[in-house]
Amino acid sequence: MIRRAATGRRLTDHLVKVISACAALVGILALAWILLVVLQKGAAAISWDFFFHRTLPTGNAGGGVGNCILGSALLVGLAVVLGVPIGLMIGVYLSEFGRDTRLGTAVRFSANVMMGIPSIIVGLFVWTLMVVPMHSFSGWAGAVALAILMLPVVSRTTEDMLQLVPNALRESALALGSPRWKVTFQIVFRAARAGLLTGVLLALARISGETAPLLFTCLNSPYWPWPLPAALNGPTANLPVLIWNFAMSPYDDWVRLAWGAALLITVGVLALNISSRLILRRSAHE
Repeated sequence: MIRRAATGRRLTDHLVKVISACAALVGILALAWILLVVLQKGAAAISWDFFFHRTLPTGNAGGGVGNCILGSALLVGLAVVLGVPIGLMIGVYLSEFGRDTRLGTAVRFSANVMMGIPSIIVGLFVWTLMVVPMHSFSGWAGAVALAILMLPVVSRTTEDMLQLVPNALRESALALGSPRWKVTFQIVFRAARAGLLTGVLLALARISGETAPLLFTCLNSPYWPWPLPAALNGPTANLPVLIWNFAMSPYDDWVRLAWGAALLITVGVLALNISSRLILRRSAHE
């Protein structure tokens, strides 16, 4: 009886290992297939004009996506300025001050729920909050929508990274007479800086290719987002919405530009994920 039970457990163990390996292989092959297709179709669009010329009106051959690259960079940059500090402060509260409080539990639950909310819901919310009262799409509204999507990722990552810092480090600093806020920002933050940076990079990867919230907030524009900040008061050029518009168009030039833009976003997101992995690995060896 004992030998039969042990044999059954070994068979089950091997079966689970084989199924898990096959599932991992399917995921890797799917990712490799996507990357290969995007690279093959997008590489043909890469040129000097692609990066430094703006999109041209219908019927005009050529052009590029330079205005959309700049617009996306501005939107993501504004989202970082708006979302990262607030997300860090939420994470600090959850880890250092409100860990076991009712408010902390409610905030933590809300952050977890926000991580699962579809981005189109966030876009609709910001559309109601900013676009409707202003009677115009705007880059500001798009940046706010992206910042809201960043908040739960940054806050939950910050909480997790700060909780990994040993309590002995906090207690030693407090015993020397340092105030709690100084201990948090000058000692605990420094000890967890690699993890905090990783959380920010993951949040950037989360919002880099979002299309739905931008459709509701900043839409798109064929013009350069310049001069600043006045250019952000109206529809703003960006890569995700350009892909959505151009990929389904009947014009070959537009489809080519859409594949090139898709390649840019794919490479950017892949670079952010690899960077976050390298930072965490380096911090683990220090």
